[in-house]
Amino acid sequence: MNSIAFIGGGNMASCLIGGLLANGYQRRQLSVSDPEDLARKAIQERHQITAFNDNRAAVNSADIVVLAVKPQLIGDIARDLRTALKPRCAVVSIAAGVPLGALRNWLGESLAIVRAMPNTPAMVLNGAAGLFANSHVTSQQRDTVEQLFNAVGSSCWLETENQVDVVTAVSGSGPAYFFLVFEIMQRVAVELGLPAQTARELVLQTARGATEMARSTASPPGELRQQVTSPGGTTERAIETLDNGGLEDLLRRAMQAAVTRAEEMSNDYSS
Repeated sequence: MNSIAFIGGGNMASCLIGGLLANGYQRRQLSVSDPEDLARKAIQERHQITAFNDNRAAVNSADIVVLAVKPQLIGDIARDLRTALKPRCAVVSIAAGVPLGALRNWLGESLAIVRAMPNTPAMVLNGAAGLFANSHVTSQQRDTVEQLFNAVGSSCWLETENQVDVVTAVSGSGPAYFFLVFEIMQRVAVELGLPAQTARELVLQTARGATEMARSTASPPGELRQQVTSPGGTTERAIETLDNGGLEDLLRRAMQAAVTRAEEMSNDYSS
């Protein structure tokens, strides 16, 4: 197994480390670097791995380096790491909106680089990640990166870098769409007379059940929806109301807005 160093010890790094340990990685193969004493202490206590306060020391012998830092910090960190990276290592960036071109300028033209767009359900081992690799990433490195994100959910390789922005709109931002729907349904259920805790449990279990149904069958979502929608019944009336209210157009505009913002963020690094 390859050694993996995480630059940044926040929630996403911690959940990826936990997933790797749960899937057979040895603690000696993993390390993390973070300038904050509390962050290093927390990750050491939780995972019992080596934690550095020096990024260059952390990556010295790493085969895979995961940049798990905020986009506004990644430029300075990447430039500092450029001469400290092990030859033929691969760098994985999970910083939203930071394009390969910028990463290549900071880290080196011939370096193996992967852009990854994970999402927050990785924290409960149900994440979804889109991955895009430059031409220097080997098949073995691709396998290792795939294992990294599959340890906390599932991942897929993308054909073009532009598709990373689409993944951002679908699964990167997607949990917030569902949380908003849950929030609204719970609030309305209470307004209609259910106790708050009952409303919460029913909404969340209904969402979980619908997801499991969709995953366990080859039937498309539209067909599953039709199975629930009896002619002249309550569901038909509700679906008609959503359609008449422009739900599809609203979601389309929301997802397009997310893609546009991701493109704007990427262009900021290209200008």
